[in-house]
Amino acid sequence: MDSNEWILHFRQNAMQYRVDWTLDPNIIEEEISSIIYSLQAWQLGETSDGSNLLKAATKYAHSINDLEYIEAVKLFIKEEQKHGNNLGLYIDAIGEKRITQDWGDSLFRKIRSFNTSMELWTLTVIVVESTAQIFYQSLKDASNCTLLKQICTDILIDESYHITFQMERMSTIVEGKTEFGKRWRKWFYKLFFFSTTLVVWFAHKKSFKAGGNSFKSCWKKMSLKYQKTLSKIAVAGSQMPVAGGVTRITVRHYKPISSNHC
Repeated sequence: MDSNEWILHFRQNAMQYRVDWTLDPNIIEEEISSIIYSLQAWQLGETSDGSNLLKAATKYAHSINDLEYIEAVKLFIKEEQKHGNNLGLYIDAIGEKRITQDWGDSLFRKIRSFNTSMELWTLTVIVVESTAQIFYQSLKDASNCTLLKQICTDILIDESYHITFQMERMSTIVEGKTEFGKRWRKWFYKLFFFSTTLVVWFAHKKSFKAGGNSFKSCWKKMSLKYQKTLSKIAVAGSQMPVAGGVTRITVRHYKPISSNHC
């Protein structure tokens, strides 16, 4: 899809209300103790104002003469902020406190404050969104709370399209690179993808385990996500699943699109 189509998608999706806030959070203390740290940390991570990403996207959009892309990124950021707001409201509802600092969030914010490359931003978002799919599915499965399950389902639906949005951009960025550039990027992307997977696992393994995931199962799921996303970057004419389960065959060089959530 082009930028105008993504703008339309994000605007339409903003009108979808998948969470029933009249429900009480019927979650037990044992479940809360197993997920609260990760719930607080991810809520904090979803609350970024997106200014650094928007700055990089604006510079990039002007360089390729696609100013509509700026609005698409603004709407993407707004959708991520919706996730943070919903998680925050849930934390409030269960009587816990929102946090204002976390080592993982602080590290990520520090790194991205220096990042002005659209390619690196896109890579980072793809990897983080991929781990988020596993995390939010684990969070959903870690409790019988209907309200929490609805919040996670809403996020998972959005994230599926987010990866598609970012993978289409990444394919456009990589398309103009030399064959050598594509080769070394593929190795770098893989290293970054799985290094991040390890960091996220060790930071949030308690919640992953609460949702029924071992290290082995998480690694297997992330490996599958890598195969369906970044590994396709340098492959011409790949067939890839898109958000919503519809299959599209790429016909112009490589137009990789994301996998669905678990």
